Amino acid sequence: TYNEPTVCYEYLYDVAVLAKEKGLRIIWHSNGAINPEPLRKLLKYTDGVTIDLKGFTEKAYKNSSAELDPVLRTLKIIREEEIWLEIVNLVIPTINDEEEDIKRMCEWIKKNLGYDIPLHFSRFSPAYKLTKLPPTPIGTLEKAYDIAKNFGLYYVTIGNVPGHKYNSTFCPNCSKCLIHRIHFQVLENNIVNGKCKFCGYEISGIWR
Repeated sequence: TYNEPTVCYEYLYDVAVLAKEKGLRIIWHSNGAINPEPLRKLLKYTDGVTIDLKGFTEKAYKNSSAELDPVLRTLKIIREEEIWLEIVNLVIPTINDEEEDIKRMCEWIKKNLGYDIPLHFSRFSPAYKLTKLPPTPIGTLEKAYDIAKNFGLYYVTIGNVPGHKYNSTFCPNCSKCLIHRIHFQVLENNIVNGKCKFCGYEISGIWR
């Protein structure tokens, strides 16, 4: 659905520098497989990053011919540099959908990144070389959502299930709907000046 920006790192960096000079915001979405030095250099010109966390076992990453630890390192660095960070976890049946692994992932996120990191559980749809696998059961996504919330993560959503209640983001204080979404479309935004419109709770994000 999109390209990996770090494979054209030099171009990305040059564009980021020029864009920031013009007052534009820089946001990029990556698999997180990048060395610390170029990452820190790029983050100086970055406003927000979304990282795909493809699972929480080496088995899950072996399926993508990659490794877990470098991605966890990337997540820590982004957080240390105080750049806005969100995580997407595409839940794939038989590959990364074990409840214990999801629990360990959520526990790690809370301990190492904080409770206010948005975590998006996305539904898998069979395609290309994985056509033999079924779509992610909605119940599996809902269980993952419940696990994340039970670990105290504030901003958890379910993606690729248009119309599902948990497409939306809810206030961690009063539980009312902060951002009402259907799939990727925002229908209502109840965040005013960085706070919940209903209870005044300060919502994590970039509001300047």
